[in-house]
Amino acid sequence: MERSPATTHRRRHSRPLLGAAMAVVAAGALSLTGLVSSAEAADVNVAKNAGFESGLANWTCSGGSGATVSSPVHGGTAALRATPAGLDNAQCTQTVAVKPNSTYALSSWVQGSYVYLGASGTGTTDVSTWTPGSSGWSQLSTSFTTGPSTTSVTVYTHGWYGQPAYLVDDVSVSGPDGGGGTDPAPTIPAAPAGLTVGTATSSSLPLSWNAVSGATGYTVYKDGAKTTTSTGTSATITGLAADTAYQFAVTATNAAGESVKSATVSGRTAKTGGGNPNPGTSVPKHAVTGYWQNFNNGATVQKLSDVPANYDIIAVSFADATATPGAVTFNLDSAGLNGYTVDQFKADIKAKQAAGKNVIISVGGEKGSVAVNSDASATNFANSLYSLIQEYGFNGVDIDLENGLNSTYMTKALRSLSQKAGSGLVITMAPQTIDMQSTSGEYFKTALNIKDILTVVNMQYYNSGSMLGCDGKVYSQGSVDFLTALACIQLEGGLDASQVGLGVPASTRGAGSGYVAPSVVNAALDCLAKGTNCGSFKPSKTYPGVRGAMTWSTNWDATSGNAWSNAVGPHVHGLP
Repeated sequence: MERSPATTHRRRHSRPLLGAAMAVVAAGALSLTGLVSSAEAADVNVAKNAGFESGLANWTCSGGSGATVSSPVHGGTAALRATPAGLDNAQCTQTVAVKPNSTYALSSWVQGSYVYLGASGTGTTDVSTWTPGSSGWSQLSTSFTTGPSTTSVTVYTHGWYGQPAYLVDDVSVSGPDGGGGTDPAPTIPAAPAGLTVGTATSSSLPLSWNAVSGATGYTVYKDGAKTTTSTGTSATITGLAADTAYQFAVTATNAAGESVKSATVSGRTAKTGGGNPNPGTSVPKHAVTGYWQNFNNGATVQKLSDVPANYDIIAVSFADATATPGAVTFNLDSAGLNGYTVDQFKADIKAKQAAGKNVIISVGGEKGSVAVNSDASATNFANSLYSLIQEYGFNGVDIDLENGLNSTYMTKALRSLSQKAGSGLVITMAPQTIDMQSTSGEYFKTALNIKDILTVVNMQYYNSGSMLGCDGKVYSQGSVDFLTALACIQLEGGLDASQVGLGVPASTRGAGSGYVAPSVVNAALDCLAKGTNCGSFKPSKTYPGVRGAMTWSTNWDATSGNAWSNAVGPHVHGLP
């Protein structure tokens, strides 16, 4: 549900320059004996900590919903990130000092879905403006005029109930100084600290460093010469010679100038000849995907070698976020998996691949906190995943980010990874049902953006309640119609049939709601592929190339005696 606020827009009028000149004519001569000129003081930004460089100082956010982040930012080194809840729209406010009977221009840079900006207590007409959503920074702006006795106004920003987090940066309340002054002008920032070199390739070296207060950008020097700039706290230096050492330093910059250089660090590129570690096992025309749990949550604990042969794609769950924005790593839970060692795990991956299976690394999950929302984090994401492919031999990656996805930067990251790993890379996605209701959603846009390299989207048809089908009717989870009518949205929205899979729980314990019997999954596949066994909804045409089905998880399947894969696996493999 969305509501368009009543927004008052006022054109800001410039105030005239007041001046007077007096000329006195005496003794037949014209002379200028006096010039009196006065002008109203220049406008200032009466908002304090307008760029959130000092955390949440001067700001108050409802219910503890606000925090500052170092990426993405519009300017400086920080931005506000506020997260709405079911009964909280994550409103953040500041009371600013203003002059009576004065006009102020209110603006801010924002990012995210349903972001509002406004002012209350103006003494005249309170104002607000909003945007329904943006994957990049966009500017909201309006203006207000204060009443004859108004000396303070509350400016605010908020999101919408239950929507993802939104971002705000560089708030401006520009007008006459109301007595509170403005933030001081920037000074030259300090030199960055913590410069480190990440995992090398034969032609590139990733760098990262600590954020510097007041900096709006950074400059990287290679062997004493400027080589690149970055608005974030990382950069990847490319085009390097293999097996060669380089020296790096970084400076911080803002409007006041450039800092001195950081301490110098050295990095060495990798040797050539390692070959592409991705074995490029092909995915069959009709495939079954299963998530394998790298943890013990009460389901059957498995080694990869225990996963039944009915599974064509095994998604290892999950990669872990690191302190570097966008970067991930993988930590095998040997203790939780009854002493399963890394060497055994790697050997089992090779054995599955030798049997024609694909083993991929999944990023995200219910508690995943990986954020790819800037060029730097997209680079880190691609580089770190490629390092995992090199180390473990994974065939690809699964995107299962349930806490928001930025289509612009995830597209960049996956295309970069594809270029590194080659055409054999398997890319799967597991969006929630709400993420694929419209082609304007970030998940759907990402899928369409990478359609040429995308393997399959296994949307989660569970934990959903009721949703709209492609015919505009509402369908409840747990039915054939729910599976077919929602799959139809993806099929009619631009995905190829081979890129659509049905994601369902393996047992009633595998999800909070939405479990369907394997027979219902098979009926939905028949309906989509052959037009048979449909419920009340029947697609306008058949999709014999539909890829297949996915389940959470192979472990919960094993807990139920592999009933799901024993029933769905042969049926998928027998589709036309």
